[in-house]
Amino acid sequence: MYLPSPRCTGSTSKLLPSVSLSLSWQRLNHSFTGQIMASDGSAKGDKAVAKFHEYLVGCKRVIALSGAGLSAASGLATFRGAGGLWRSHDATSLATPGAFNRDPALVWRFYSYRRHKAMQADPNAAHYALAELARRLPGFQHLSQNVDGLSQRADHPREQLQLLHGTLFEVKCNSKVCDYKEENFVDPIVPALDIPHDSHDPTTNKALGKDKKGKELDISDASVKIADIPREDLPQCPRCKKDLLRPGVVWFGEQLPTQVLSNVDEYFDEGDVDLIMVVGTSAKVYPAAGNIERARMTGARVCVVNMDENDAPAGGWEPGDWFFKGDAGTIVPELLRPVIGDVKMPSAKA
Repeated sequence: MYLPSPRCTGSTSKLLPSVSLSLSWQRLNHSFTGQIMASDGSAKGDKAVAKFHEYLVGCKRVIALSGAGLSAASGLATFRGAGGLWRSHDATSLATPGAFNRDPALVWRFYSYRRHKAMQADPNAAHYALAELARRLPGFQHLSQNVDGLSQRADHPREQLQLLHGTLFEVKCNSKVCDYKEENFVDPIVPALDIPHDSHDPTTNKALGKDKKGKELDISDASVKIADIPREDLPQCPRCKKDLLRPGVVWFGEQLPTQVLSNVDEYFDEGDVDLIMVVGTSAKVYPAAGNIERARMTGARVCVVNMDENDAPAGGWEPGDWFFKGDAGTIVPELLRPVIGDVKMPSAKA
């Protein structure tokens, strides 16, 4: 069913979102009023896609709000639902300053594991599609909640990519009185955080003489034993030499980067938004999720791409919204095709 949604003519006063990261467990709107659904999990050939294409080509100002589902096609865990645990810990419980202060070794294990997996992964077609949209459409802004670095590796124009939650590949001093910060792509960041290997597994490349370390163990599984790491073997701040380094991500309860918030505010101040695409996120984490309603207030239409049809956008569904169920890596390039053409993927690694 499709119900046309006229452009909003009400106030465009911007919402002032909270500047700290928090979760909102608001009740989902299950009525799906006005929703356009791609029934087969694929965007191709669907009437909804044609309607979306027709609208997209007239858009001048577009936002993408992306989450972990954008990188799922690259093989990265979303840490949601049944897969939301890491060594029996709720992944969100490890993403707090308190967790780091209580058990920095556990938190560093978690983030070092994520860094390792992100470095092994490749950007998928959706990353490249959004990067190409940025090059083709000056009025496009990508508000990313992802910390995996895959959008950057897809050559996404940096000025049109706002990293709301920071990045795994930046570290900073945990001390409030030390401002040390740097990019870091060393894997592992310190030897103690190296992923353990099973050198006795005959099914690994070691049997072929290709890998002297053996099969990499899945330390996300709580049954896999890992050694304790003394505090002195964790990443240390080289400037103050008194505290640990920590991942350069935004944890729950922390402020979002001031410059990023300023960039987003400036974008909204520059004019009305035609479309906001919500890709691979349940949009429950604020203040990021508040940008959906903020865009609606200027008249934006909402398009959701997600594996879970129960993930309503913040504020619920409204007439004229689109919902496409399926893999972002397949659907996003097809949705953007009228503007970006075919996505050009780099040649496979040798």
